Amino acid sequence: MLKSHTCGELRAEHAGQAVTLAGWVNRRRDQGGLIFIDLRDRWGITQVVINQETSPNAHAIASEARSEFVLQVSGTVRPRPDGTSNDELPTGAIEVAADELKLLNPSKNPPFYINKEENVEEVRRMEYRYLDLRRPRMQNNIVLRHRIVKFVRDYLDNERFVEIETPILFKTTPEGAREFLVPSRYHPGKFYALAQSPQQFKQLLMVSGYERYFQIARCFRDEDLRGERQPEFTQLDLEMSFVEREDVMQLIENMMTALVETVGDRKLLFKPFKRITFTEAMETYGSDKPDLRYGLEAIDISELAGKSAFPVFQNNVAEGKPVKVICIPGGGKVSGTQLRKDTAELEALARGAGAKGLAWMALPENETDEVKGPIGKYFTIDQKLAVFEKVNAKPGDLLLFISDARKVVYSVIDAVRRTIAAQQNLGDPNILAFVWVYDFPLVEWNEDEKRWDPSHHLFTAPVWDDVQYMDSDPSKVRGQQYDLACNGYEVAGGSIRIHKADLQERIFKLIGQDIEHARKLFGHMLEAFQYGVPPHGGIAWGIDRLVMLMTGEPNIRELIAFPKTQNGSDLLVHAPSPANQKQLDEVHIGVVLPPEEDEKA
Repeated sequence: MLKSHTCGELRAEHAGQAVTLAGWVNRRRDQGGLIFIDLRDRWGITQVVINQETSPNAHAIASEARSEFVLQVSGTVRPRPDGTSNDELPTGAIEVAADELKLLNPSKNPPFYINKEENVEEVRRMEYRYLDLRRPRMQNNIVLRHRIVKFVRDYLDNERFVEIETPILFKTTPEGAREFLVPSRYHPGKFYALAQSPQQFKQLLMVSGYERYFQIARCFRDEDLRGERQPEFTQLDLEMSFVEREDVMQLIENMMTALVETVGDRKLLFKPFKRITFTEAMETYGSDKPDLRYGLEAIDISELAGKSAFPVFQNNVAEGKPVKVICIPGGGKVSGTQLRKDTAELEALARGAGAKGLAWMALPENETDEVKGPIGKYFTIDQKLAVFEKVNAKPGDLLLFISDARKVVYSVIDAVRRTIAAQQNLGDPNILAFVWVYDFPLVEWNEDEKRWDPSHHLFTAPVWDDVQYMDSDPSKVRGQQYDLACNGYEVAGGSIRIHKADLQERIFKLIGQDIEHARKLFGHMLEAFQYGVPPHGGIAWGIDRLVMLMTGEPNIRELIAFPKTQNGSDLLVHAPSPANQKQLDEVHIGVVLPPEEDEKA
């Protein structure tokens, strides 16, 4: 080794020891006869003192050293002089008096500071990702990610799970997101697909009798990207035999609780985790991944609103459309001008979510003043009081009224909650509010295609008591799906699976799959289901998303060593890139560019 100790481990008890350190120049201070260098490695920083009188050769090298030069230092540990200790550093009580200094490698001037946090354009950071990863924040993120994955592996090993790798090169099947295709050199005109998840393989492992499987799996989806989504990502994939929904949920809840309490510094809001049905989540929060760190629940006042004189509410309630109210504490305390500005922005937000508008009332702080808002005149005093009591409104609160088709109402509720929470800093990033959402619909009606689509995936088992409705009214059938949400993000999702071939074939028919076509795509699954398949279920965690929540980072790119940009580009290695004609010929591919790209080429 080129070092005897790391730059983060020396303490007062090491005084008098001869040591060798190696690392990067984090900071250099030249005081003439004395040069101070803060030497940095992954574990920390140690102050090195180079005295020109006692170590002239080392002093000469230190005189030329600059930020990010790689040095090796040999010297003696000693206490810092009185009054010069640095309590902010674990090594702040000591320094190393250098006897020898060796330049291992110089460095160009970095394009941004490594030794301090500053706002750097993300494009620049991605272009020089290897330098960005040297920064303390990024190193802390990557190390925390490692600790989380290690904890999961150890925990599941203790629970008698077996880690098994499954293929990344798979076959293309209609399971959800768009797939990345890989042409085959040996099979002209045929393609592999990069696995979206190990879903089919983990079920086949249950057929194989392993009973408890897990994998830290790489997954690939050719989706539109956003802050919590990348084309390639990592998930904890897990499957168990001879279980029911509660067994899987309890295992995951126990593991997640232990993880949060052992790794990192975040606190749990709910212990045990909160549980709500899909319908409760949508009706109250407008989302199946609600953020429960704050209130802002939507309260149904359809019965009260339908009796008001407001024609929109009267007509909507008669048509079965709901009327919901979100109470914003203190939202009505601002001046009239500001109140009009705030409500106009919220109305624009509602329109952006698909609504035709947004009604509001502002309660006065003084009980003798009038209620503000354009719809107040349509409610009698008693009706207003009934609404205020129903939503638990207080003087100075702002009430937002939302009424439209149910899906539109959900979108507006979700948008309003997220916006108000961001404006008022309601979501404490140090709190993790885990909530289980269950009893999802098994299928959803696709109006464009005039067919039923799986709401999760086509291997999800229906609630056994609901199978009776599969032919007569599929909308009544609930799936044995369970999602784990936290702070407004889905962090895990799973289900009890179908384990009988005849039921799987009924699902294929329900979602419009011709059985012969389904056999071509999933014949291996249907055949396997003929050989004594145990009841089984599982779940998948988004590792990247979970680490994002446990670090408080704004997106998952901060938790991935070498991520892609929002448009799927790798600015470090300049991917994707063109293939040459020989490569294309070998895989029997011809490239046809869109007109605009053809002109660029």
